[in-house]
Amino acid sequence: MVLQRVLIFSGGLAGAAGVGLSAAAAHAGGANTGTAASFLLAHAALLVAVGLLPWNAVLRIGALIVLAGLVFFAGNLLMRDFAGTRLFPMAAPSGGMLMIAGWLVVGVGGLMATRAERNLP
Repeated sequence: MVLQRVLIFSGGLAGAAGVGLSAAAAHAGGANTGTAASFLLAHAALLVAVGLLPWNAVLRIGALIVLAGLVFFAGNLLMRDFAGTRLFPMAAPSGGMLMIAGWLVVGVGGLMATRAERNLP
């Protein structure tokens, strides 16, 4: 139950940050800010959707891996634009690899869904 709320909250936060950063990129420029905004918006839906689905541990683990990757990737891009430094060496590539891995785990979780989970209205 707590993990469900964390995923939904994180998805809402990512969506809000994505919209705000899209506006910042449009008005103040910053290619890294625009890229971070796009990634936040694209992954917000995944986090909310997995949080709303019936319990499936594999899906939730995949979503958490995506969330960690999103923090590293977007965080590094935003640090470059706003602080002129990196989050840590290889943060963006590490985050990207985590997002890819997380999406693959989510896909596997979908294959492992129970019959009741597959017959959702």
